[in-house]
Amino acid sequence: MMSQTKRLLSLSTALAIALPSLAFAEPSAELIEAAKKEGMLTTIALPHDWCGYGDVIASFKAKYPEIQVNELNPDAGSADEIEAIKANKDNKGPQSPDVIDVGLAFGPQAKAEGLLQPYKVSTWDEIPDTIKDAEGFWYGDYYGVMSLLVNKDLVANTPKDWADLLKPEYAGQVALAGDPRASNQAILGVLAAGLGKGAKSGKEAGEAGLAYFAELNKAGNFVPVIGKSGTLAQGSTPIVVAWDYNALGWAKTLNGNPPTEVVVPATGILAGVYVQGISAYAPHPNAAKLWMEHLYSDEGQLGWLKGYCHPARFNAMVKAGKVPQDLIDALPPAASYEKAYFPTLEEVDANKAAVTGAWDSVVGANVQ
Repeated sequence: MMSQTKRLLSLSTALAIALPSLAFAEPSAELIEAAKKEGMLTTIALPHDWCGYGDVIASFKAKYPEIQVNELNPDAGSADEIEAIKANKDNKGPQSPDVIDVGLAFGPQAKAEGLLQPYKVSTWDEIPDTIKDAEGFWYGDYYGVMSLLVNKDLVANTPKDWADLLKPEYAGQVALAGDPRASNQAILGVLAAGLGKGAKSGKEAGEAGLAYFAELNKAGNFVPVIGKSGTLAQGSTPIVVAWDYNALGWAKTLNGNPPTEVVVPATGILAGVYVQGISAYAPHPNAAKLWMEHLYSDEGQLGWLKGYCHPARFNAMVKAGKVPQDLIDALPPAASYEKAYFPTLEEVDANKAAVTGAWDSVVGANVQ
């Protein structure tokens, strides 16, 4: 478990020492000019309160005012992003996404289906090998751990672990932050619950997680509503299973109205990596490459960190003294991350197949 994580982290720091100049690389004048000529970048599934994306997009616009950012369906899940590329293969209009940001399992899937084109950013060598495609078709961007966001106006006793959520006092209160048949966040929420039951990561934990949510649903504690800051504040989903960065970002937005608490469960601490890719059918391929350069620059990486996400180059940047201490201090205690399990790509794939394939038959709750 930890050896993979340590290898992933130590690799990035080693590369940072060996290749310090790469972090300062700038996109070429030719790429910038070509992107400006295209004049548009189409993104999809980037809510502004997810991972600090609002500010990240704003900083890209400020840097390149000639490029209009066309934002499609901010609340889409990873599967929806893949479908958007497929549905618009022959469409060069504004409904065709140039870039995607999807869960780890969806990167190789998109590559296998011929939906991505390769591109290696200037800071490529500081992205750990374990979270990128060697040919550059997809590459890890940030990670977080699964957590619980709690509305303290409605929940007297904050749950500390997965087993707590089954208690009668949480009737009609627990929601996932997505549809577990399409949303990477929700699919991995099920895996985390399965790990919390002591199951082995992959298919076994996926099945254990399904059994857990079936039990939660039967008890009347599960709410089949996609949880987010608004539903939490309104009281329809007082407890939401979500990535720590989303939970922390929503809590910041709510600003104490209602008061909230973010908890990393005591067991089944799951780390989840997301990945970037450029559509093979991108109408604006140069703008897409320039966007990637922005995301993987020091500025872009710190933008994600401000949104409570650990960016892919985090360890290399810490080693190089590029991460302000206040950003590190704003994150939950390091102990939660030290105990986090980073599933392999094979385990993520096996879990995804188990969860998406059997949610309807095992749990039977139509999340929407």
